[in-house]
Amino acid sequence: MDSKPWKEQVVDLLYWRDTQRSGVVFGASLFLLLSLSVCSIVSVCAYVALALLSVTITFRIYKGILQAVQKSEEGHPFKMYLEQEVSVPGDVVHKYSEGALRHVNTGIKELRRLFLVEDLVDSLKFAILMWILTYIGALFNGLTLIIMALVGLFSWPIIYEKHQAQIDHYYGMVCSQVKDVVGKIQAKVPGMKAKAE
Repeated sequence: MDSKPWKEQVVDLLYWRDTQRSGVVFGASLFLLLSLSVCSIVSVCAYVALALLSVTITFRIYKGILQAVQKSEEGHPFKMYLEQEVSVPGDVVHKYSEGALRHVNTGIKELRRLFLVEDLVDSLKFAILMWILTYIGALFNGLTLIIMALVGLFSWPIIYEKHQAQIDHYYGMVCSQVKDVVGKIQAKVPGMKAKAE
């Protein structure tokens, strides 16, 4: 793998800087998600494990036969990988678990604030979002949304990069229209004045 930070590697994947690597990641992820939409997760895991075992066992037998025919002493074909350390360091687990705990606590505090109506406008926005999600949930299941998000992640950056000027122009027009409508609604509904920025 590259010596770049992981965030740069993700950006390179999404912008298709290395088309072969991006294609493999996108194809494998899409294949896995489509498999999960057809079969249970237990079946998918079992089939993936069986496919991997089939490849490794076949390669091991092939190398064994090749060594017997050539009368060589190369040893186990996967010896290099068998001797590598594969444990997860405790400090890495601790670091990421602390980060996850921070995000969980922040999420809980935000949900408490929204559900207990600390700010009426934010709670109403959240209610509208949940109402919209009921319609989205009726149309799509979670796995379909994840598949659509994956396809969007791998296609949107390239589309935006190629058509940035047009997209920014139309996005600015939509934002100004939305601000005008929200401003009119906030002016007419009591208790919904815009927050001071």
